[in-house]
Amino acid sequence: MESFRKVIKGWLGKVLLVLFLTPLALVGIEGYFSGGNKADVAKTVNGQDISNKDLEAQTKAFKDQYLSMVNGDESLLNHSFIQNAALDGLVARALLIQHAEKLGISLSDAQIEQMLAQQPSFQENGKFSQQLYENYLRSVGMTSAALIANVRQDHALKTLMSTFTDNALVSKQDLQQIANLQTEQRTLQLASVNLDEYKQNVKVSSQEIADYYNKHQNKFKQVASVDVDYVVLTPMMLAQPNAAVSDAELQKAYTAFVDQQKKNATREVKHILITTDNRTAEQAAKLANDVYSKIKGGVTFAQAAAQYSEDPSSKTKGGLVESYTEGVFDENFDNAVKSAKNDEITRPVKTQYGYHIIEVHTVAGDVPSFEAKKADLTAEVLKAKSANLFADTVNSLNEQVVSNDALDIVPSEVKTAKIESAKAVTVATQNPVLANPSVKAKLFSDDVKNGDKNVSSSIQLADGGTVWVKVREYHAAGVQPLAQATARVKAQLIQAKAAKAAKAKIENMLADFKKLPAQEVLAKYPFHFESAGTFTRSQGLKREIERAAFSLTAPKAGMWSVTTTTLPNEMVVVAVSEVKKAPVDGLDPTQAQELTRLYQQLRGQQLLEDYTQYLKSKAKIK
Repeated sequence: MESFRKVIKGWLGKVLLVLFLTPLALVGIEGYFSGGNKADVAKTVNGQDISNKDLEAQTKAFKDQYLSMVNGDESLLNHSFIQNAALDGLVARALLIQHAEKLGISLSDAQIEQMLAQQPSFQENGKFSQQLYENYLRSVGMTSAALIANVRQDHALKTLMSTFTDNALVSKQDLQQIANLQTEQRTLQLASVNLDEYKQNVKVSSQEIADYYNKHQNKFKQVASVDVDYVVLTPMMLAQPNAAVSDAELQKAYTAFVDQQKKNATREVKHILITTDNRTAEQAAKLANDVYSKIKGGVTFAQAAAQYSEDPSSKTKGGLVESYTEGVFDENFDNAVKSAKNDEITRPVKTQYGYHIIEVHTVAGDVPSFEAKKADLTAEVLKAKSANLFADTVNSLNEQVVSNDALDIVPSEVKTAKIESAKAVTVATQNPVLANPSVKAKLFSDDVKNGDKNVSSSIQLADGGTVWVKVREYHAAGVQPLAQATARVKAQLIQAKAAKAAKAKIENMLADFKKLPAQEVLAKYPFHFESAGTFTRSQGLKREIERAAFSLTAPKAGMWSVTTTTLPNEMVVVAVSEVKKAPVDGLDPTQAQELTRLYQQLRGQQLLEDYTQYLKSKAKIK
């Protein structure tokens, strides 16, 4: 059924989007709560501290989730809301974990170790790899014991949550209600009354306008907006540089290409680790330097690794760091690897783990010859010339535009450029230029809010172009002043009075529809209805008409349920002549199963939220 597909893509799908985001507030945190410095505590839940570090990490996770929904446009985010949501989620997580512990929900160390061993990311050739596991621990800065504790907590939390989310009861009546909402069909008859002739006799006083404005100020809230002038410059607006490319330019480009190939070549990394576990940092540094001297004196790297290295996973393999990737140790280690020449042995490098002596062997690949790359290099040089010309032009114009506070300098120098204007631009603008996050950051900066109307410096656009913007007026968020709202209020009052007069004229007919068969009413009054067709919710009706039609009770046989609604310049009489409800039994088994699953998850999440709120009401949260 088409209408059933819409239940997944329509309103219920949107509800479920929020539903599935909610657990992110509760699970998936790599760290776990700890006491620590009291000054670093964001909240205390029954004596258990939630650190600011945990809050920052969760806020970032939430922020990344929301950024993905708005295509990375940070200007559309409510940062205060996100931080509060993150903190609420951490409090809920702490409460649920505490309750799970009281209920004795837990895994043994052996069970957790088995779970970790089965993780594909820790397997190599179908078997658990201790090296991959240790690399992961290093990359996230955790010990094995900390990871096991974290897994135990997450398992207990998910087990408790699933008790609610996976076992909510859904009756046939529940499914029927959902099916009715989305699949119910209503046959409509519509009549239109033009309000223009009624408006001619309507008078609205200044006092009525003021009274309406004062009573309905929430209707006149406005977000911050700006009136702005801007000018865009693109590379295509400039005359392209000479297409000739010299041999010297090609040779230089080829040399750079070869250097980059060498830089990107695969590296085999070996190291000898001297830790500070059982010695001071000075002692570790001295030992590392002594080992380095021995290697320079003739001891092989593999011999030194076997004798001195304190990395158990590599010392028996000549010091080889298997599956090395950046971040396995830390930035100092990675920088040493990048800067080391082929087969060079570095002096001791300090990291959080101790001191490392590193050997890097570069596995060189085949580098194409100059002749094989010549055509590509020619295109790259021409592209670079064009980019340089554009960059030089932008820099030159930018200096003039900013120093003179004038946008017209750009079109005076580049004839194909022109100044554009836009009014009432908000952060939600769809203007292809002004919607750029960097542009909006300038338009709604604190400087602009405080009255700065100077032209901006050049702002780079995603398509490679550049724009300069100049705010002419900034309109702060808040309630629109009465002077600005007067015309809108007057139009609304005239519309309302005209609709009231029009409805009064057909009041007797509307009353008769409530007690007489439809055909008798239609014969009694010279009022023309047209058959609009049969509709389900969200099927293309204007919002006002849909809301009116689906708010009416189902009519008795031979009768119509009738109401009115107002559109600009017209009053619409909405009549429902027939209502058809799709029985749950009419859904095929797959559709019924999917609908059951979706509603069960929704109800389960509501139960979990209710229970979390109950735990909060009983908890000591500071």
